[in-house]
Amino acid sequence: MIRRVQMRLPLAAAAAAAFCSVAGFATEASAHVKWFCAFNVAGQPRGLENVLCADFEGLVGLALLFLILGCLVDGTALGNALLRALDRVTGAIQSNHEILIRAVGGFFFVTLWNMNGILLTPELKTSLWWVPWLQLAIAAGLVWRRTMPLSGLGIVLLFALAVRDYGVFHLADYPVFLGLAAYLALVGLQRDLLGVRPLDVARYSAAITLMWASIEKWAYPEWSFPLFIEHPALAMGFDDEFFMRAAGVIEFTLAFSLIWTPLVRRASAIVLAAMFVSATFEFGRIDVIGHAPIVVLLLAIIGDDVTVEQRTRRFAAAVPVAYCVALAGFLTAYYYVHAVLFGTQML
Repeated sequence: MIRRVQMRLPLAAAAAAAFCSVAGFATEASAHVKWFCAFNVAGQPRGLENVLCADFEGLVGLALLFLILGCLVDGTALGNALLRALDRVTGAIQSNHEILIRAVGGFFFVTLWNMNGILLTPELKTSLWWVPWLQLAIAAGLVWRRTMPLSGLGIVLLFALAVRDYGVFHLADYPVFLGLAAYLALVGLQRDLLGVRPLDVARYSAAITLMWASIEKWAYPEWSFPLFIEHPALAMGFDDEFFMRAAGVIEFTLAFSLIWTPLVRRASAIVLAAMFVSATFEFGRIDVIGHAPIVVLLLAIIGDDVTVEQRTRRFAAAVPVAYCVALAGFLTAYYYVHAVLFGTQML
């Protein structure tokens, strides 16, 4: 059993150290545990009274501090200078993000076709003979813009099949695929969704996916404990339980930031993309393939140079309420839906 290091620093210092360390270097936070460890979606999650502890509150407070500071910078002279610097560095991504998404999407579905027996992610298995050929057809449809809506429809079909076989709660981990399907269809048809750009639809789906997935780190931290035995460096000397709380808060905060102001969301996308890419060095090919769709969407967000007129003080003042509402909403939805579907206890 992995040695546990007792936290002796004051909570604020420990939280700050964990937040910065995990954000910069933790690969477990971005490796999807269902691909590497045993799990039971129907099992009893940790009670909310165990999740909402002092460590959790300290980490959330630190996350809010970073978000408020980010909003205060966004829209200022410094923030605008940072955005211009980002625009210069990511200009190629901005002008070619559609081609990039289509190319990576094609790679992803050709790989699934070649692997055979996988629906959308490594743990979603199927024995249906026609699924690999649908995946190959989806990849082929990405070559031409006018066939992209058919590729989007194919992704929705695969998602629906996965819901049938694995249940809606399990597939709540992956709304990013519906966002990708919507992006492909909207771009192919040269339309937006009620005034929302195709890339923004995909961005919102990525944010929802990661916010939902972060709850899992608090509800089922024990799923990840075998990873700490196999890869002891992942916890970086922190107690497993504390590390999982910190990893969940970081992932939720960065995901929430994807729906916020331009500088905040682009900076968050950079950190998230770095975390996903760093995870591939530890977890290998499965992680590269499984996270390819969300990584390419994050790259498109990093390169998105669309700005909005904003009042930074108003956004900064709104952060605590919006963040807490989102956090409470996702926690309540996760535990309530789980209790309804599987008869488990919320507390």
